[in-house]
Amino acid sequence: MFYKEDHWVVMTFWNSLYIAFFLMPLGITLPTPFFIISIVFGIMMIFRPQKKFVLDKSVLLFPLYFTIMTLSLIYTDDLGSGLNLVQRSLSLLLFPIIFLFVKEDANTVKRLFDFLLVGLIVSFFINICIASNNLYRYLIDIKEITGVFMFLEEIVKNWSQFFVGSVFSRSVNANYVSIYILLVLSYYLKNKLRSRFQLVVVTLLFLYLFLLASIAAYLILFVMSLLLIFNIVDKEKKYMMIIVFIMGVALFLGNPRVTNFYERVKDFSKVAAYETTTLEKSRILAWDASVKLIKEAPMLGYGVGDANDVLMKKYKELGYMPNHENKYNAHNQFLQTYLQSGIIGFSVLLIIFIVLGMRMKRSRNEFSVFLIVFVSLLFESMLVRFNGIVFFSIVIPLLLKKRSILSSRIIRN
Repeated sequence: MFYKEDHWVVMTFWNSLYIAFFLMPLGITLPTPFFIISIVFGIMMIFRPQKKFVLDKSVLLFPLYFTIMTLSLIYTDDLGSGLNLVQRSLSLLLFPIIFLFVKEDANTVKRLFDFLLVGLIVSFFINICIASNNLYRYLIDIKEITGVFMFLEEIVKNWSQFFVGSVFSRSVNANYVSIYILLVLSYYLKNKLRSRFQLVVVTLLFLYLFLLASIAAYLILFVMSLLLIFNIVDKEKKYMMIIVFIMGVALFLGNPRVTNFYERVKDFSKVAAYETTTLEKSRILAWDASVKLIKEAPMLGYGVGDANDVLMKKYKELGYMPNHENKYNAHNQFLQTYLQSGIIGFSVLLIIFIVLGMRMKRSRNEFSVFLIVFVSLLFESMLVRFNGIVFFSIVIPLLLKKRSILSSRIIRN
């Protein structure tokens, strides 16, 4: 399952990436050392003798984005925070350049998704065990419970407090895990399920997605299913996707977090009596504050070091105290980028997705992957955490290649 061919430097590069992808659903910091190792050995691969080099200009958008971020340090007051973010973002510069020199085939890249899939399955059962233990400890502390039936009744009443939403995935943000699941599903559902084991795995991933209760993931799944259903000619595949669509609708409507969504976001602008607020309401307030700040500095933004600082001040000024106390970022990468580097950085990030969308129109399945990444960035500031940055800087450049990672043919530069 690991990469065994070719030079030891190439082998170390890919195997480090495989381990990192396996660890991504298991913890925020766990994959970091392996990503760093892969970067080091990837740089070594650049200086190996190359038989042929083909420049893919679209991949250079990432070094350009990194350069614009770095230049924003010129007008940043908080240089410490800015330098830390630029340092975390080095993979945006390095990985796209590395992939210009790396020759990879479909089997090599498929292993990335295989390891990510195994990591997701392991994390699912770890989260199930932790949530079950927490629920059990909660129930045994209730002294009023007498008898088996009352115990079961309390389980039915309280299970969602421990098994649904962010509480079910404390080690890694539930939205991030949902992105990983959707990408894995998009990759593997392009082919029909050939065994019961594959069916069990896909069902487990849908169950995991249901328990994570990411509204953005549900929205993506809904649109993905519609797109794929309307464009499948083969009847067998069409029936399978109809089942996926029905499961998606059931997930969306049946989850407790979805049924209470309206209550959590209504009257979001009434902040006078806020002591606590829901994540959904916080996200809307973050978008509102970010848009107001962008209007005040539309050209250059505030610099990578000061973007969050000015956002905290705006929260306080507007009375969005839960956002201020929890130091929430913009919860939207496009808004976050605009705050950091103004219209130029925002435009480069947008161009990356315009080019990606044009490339992904080669097939509906590939377009689904584009949809996953694009919508995810509308709900999360992925490029402020190392794992989000490095995941973005690996997956998107591979997708931008002329023969993308979703192809079943050999991928070459």
